[in-house]
Amino acid sequence: MTVFSRFDMTLWHATATPAPQTGPLEGPIKADICIVGAGYSGLTTALELAKAGVSVVMLEREEAGFGGSGRNAGHCTPTFTHYTLPELRRMLGEPWAERLIERQTRANDRVSSMIRDYQIDCEWVQNGYVMGAPHKGAIAAIRQKVESYNAVGARTRFLERDEVAAITGSRRFHGGWLHEEAGHLNPLGYARGLARAVIQEGAKIFTRSAALSCERHAGGGWTVGTTGGSVTADKVIFTTGAYTVGGWPKLERTFKIQRVFVAATQILSDDTRRTVLPENTTIHDGRGDIYVYKYNAEGRIVASMFPMGRRGRDMAYTRQVMSERLKWLHPEIREEIRWDYFWFGELDMQYRTVPRFYDLAPGVVALTGLSGRGVPTGSMLGSILSEWALGKPQNELALKLEPLKAAPFYMAFGPALTLRYHRLRDNLATRLSGAPLPPHA
Repeated sequence: MTVFSRFDMTLWHATATPAPQTGPLEGPIKADICIVGAGYSGLTTALELAKAGVSVVMLEREEAGFGGSGRNAGHCTPTFTHYTLPELRRMLGEPWAERLIERQTRANDRVSSMIRDYQIDCEWVQNGYVMGAPHKGAIAAIRQKVESYNAVGARTRFLERDEVAAITGSRRFHGGWLHEEAGHLNPLGYARGLARAVIQEGAKIFTRSAALSCERHAGGGWTVGTTGGSVTADKVIFTTGAYTVGGWPKLERTFKIQRVFVAATQILSDDTRRTVLPENTTIHDGRGDIYVYKYNAEGRIVASMFPMGRRGRDMAYTRQVMSERLKWLHPEIREEIRWDYFWFGELDMQYRTVPRFYDLAPGVVALTGLSGRGVPTGSMLGSILSEWALGKPQNELALKLEPLKAAPFYMAFGPALTLRYHRLRDNLATRLSGAPLPPHA
């Protein structure tokens, strides 16, 4: 078992195609738009703008995909995790909710087309996503998901118990929700492929170039300063998310960090792979204290969970929890499970868990608060940010611009308490239904 710190090599660093050749900014440069942060949101924004003939300069403190875009588990499911669609409509109001729902639920169309058009080598497969029903009481909510998502054009369906067993290889689920348009990929390979596409379309990316300041200049535009140079631009977009370090005062206060860990097994045997996830789907075990897993292209299971108590701090215990949960879901696994890779990522959590679009100053905006919905959400946000940059009226955008606002104080502990609440609620519902609990539940 190899344990990596938050900024060390992940499985994706070991297997992704190499990053494009980039280097630090040296001296002054001019552009129409300066984008700070080369993750999915920044890269897809730059790609849209460059295709439209706009001159774009990107500044990245480390390398393209360094943050959450290269450290997530690689799931690409175009949904809203924390809210049902009716709840989202009540929270955001119209027309904002319907616009965001349309962008998010069609996000995988955008992902798949970019991968196809730019021939991005990133292990992309679109074999669906299954959320299991861990007990009979969960079936009603899953049926509601089918109805509400299909009503907005998504391709989803309810799975009976035998169907979900055939797709997942697990008999632990009482039913399930299949989202046929979902997929999974190597997230760092995808980010690096987007970076190559951005350069191909004529934009410039400067890495190892942290944005240290952003100041209004006499000509009416903005100058973004780095250690080695500066970018003068008409407009500036900050897309640094959970990995925000400076650049604009108090931007890092708009969210709170929630850590998540991801682990990858050894390459599993052919016998195991024939019975465990035989259709190469992404699986969510349906619990609020989630266990989500899939294969990578080599045949390793890549699984993710949130830290809780000893889990995530005590590595031996964490490996045990992950192995026992996997074997409980799939008791036919006969080989010993070894977790060859283990790493942490950071989520920029908002209390609403939908992205926040901040109006920092005339011509300067920031977007934070993806709250763990990285691949599809980050990919579709580029269309919204590019529309803003191209001058689309604010009242016609799919996200409402709002003043910079610090995250509520309770977000420092709220996500952890919410996870514990969901675990207790799920455990009670499971016991009342007579279903068995997984180990360490």
